[in-house]
Amino acid sequence: MEKIKMTTPIVEMDGDEMTRILWKWIKDILIKPYVDLKTEYYDLGLEHRNETDDNVTVESAEAAKKYGVAVKCATITPNAARMTEYNLKEMWKSPNGTIRAILDGTVFRTPILVKGITPYIPTWTSPITIARHAYGDVYKNVEMQVEGGGKAELVYTDKNGKETRETIMDFKGSGIIQGLHNIDASIEGFARSCFNYALDMKQDLWFATKDTISKKYDHRFKDIFSEIFEKEYKERFDKAGIEYFYTLIDDAVARVIRSNGGYIWACKNYDGDVMSDMVSTAFGSLAMMTSVLVSPDGKYEYEAAHGTVQRHYYKYLNGEETSTNSVATIFAWSGAFRKRGELDSLPELIKYADALESATIETIESGIMTGDLYLLSKLENKRKVNSKEFLEAIAEKLDKKMQ
Repeated sequence: MEKIKMTTPIVEMDGDEMTRILWKWIKDILIKPYVDLKTEYYDLGLEHRNETDDNVTVESAEAAKKYGVAVKCATITPNAARMTEYNLKEMWKSPNGTIRAILDGTVFRTPILVKGITPYIPTWTSPITIARHAYGDVYKNVEMQVEGGGKAELVYTDKNGKETRETIMDFKGSGIIQGLHNIDASIEGFARSCFNYALDMKQDLWFATKDTISKKYDHRFKDIFSEIFEKEYKERFDKAGIEYFYTLIDDAVARVIRSNGGYIWACKNYDGDVMSDMVSTAFGSLAMMTSVLVSPDGKYEYEAAHGTVQRHYYKYLNGEETSTNSVATIFAWSGAFRKRGELDSLPELIKYADALESATIETIESGIMTGDLYLLSKLENKRKVNSKEFLEAIAEKLDKKMQ
């Protein structure tokens, strides 16, 4: 069979630990036999990031801006223990955070549904996509612990030197202070990414904040979304037959729990962080969650929603067998291939992406699965296989589809 030709590279961001092992196996077993793979490769493994003073992460993000489509393996965000383990020069920042800041993107996370695994909320019959703003708030906060009482103020000095002050708290004893910020340009990008993605997916978009309590901060998000929607997107949403809906975050949670799914739920940065974990767990597994970073100007970076599977990696290094779920990483590749195919008008690449995803789902639904899914699945004739056997089982079904 002649391999599918690519015209433009996908930016390939390699990663760490067990997901790095799976990354190579996925390419060797599921991709290279069918696609004449064309990538611009960046090694975001922690050792190489340390060698390059993390410049490789910035370079990979700039490449994603250039080529428009990237696929990323899971990477380590080091803590104190990792500093010693990898002999790091410093505690490098999250690669995801760096890439998100450069692309100014919004993260969309969607569960992958398969027969045999019933969501903990049985009414959820369609996926719920969490759209998470990826800038500011608690992730760029400034914190202070204060001792013995005193006055805390919020001070803004404009470009002419004029100060505006608000008292935060007159402390009678010790306490803590936290300062948050966001910028209009990023909120505007967040809104446009969400509206564009909703149109791409032809799904309703919900947005929720706590504007009744946060009358300036959260209300600013609400106002920007409303202004952009009315000026730029309302007619397009009406034509597509989809809806933009705003509500308070607590009302949204209640509505989500009672819903059937099938929509996009846009959240501020922290809300999206928490709610994506809640949604993925309720649907079954974080390893069955796709994740795509979309910039306002239409750049895409696909990845798995989970981490590097450290525990399995140590078992692998010891020569022990692992049964690691690679589905989200497979879907990162398929998502990148589909988008590259759409942008380059390569229908065969799109068909391959569809075949790869359906082969993966059919493998699980036939009863062949990794250990995490084996514990969740209610299928009667199920069989747990190791990490590589799972990929080989997918390859059997994929080969038939590609023939």
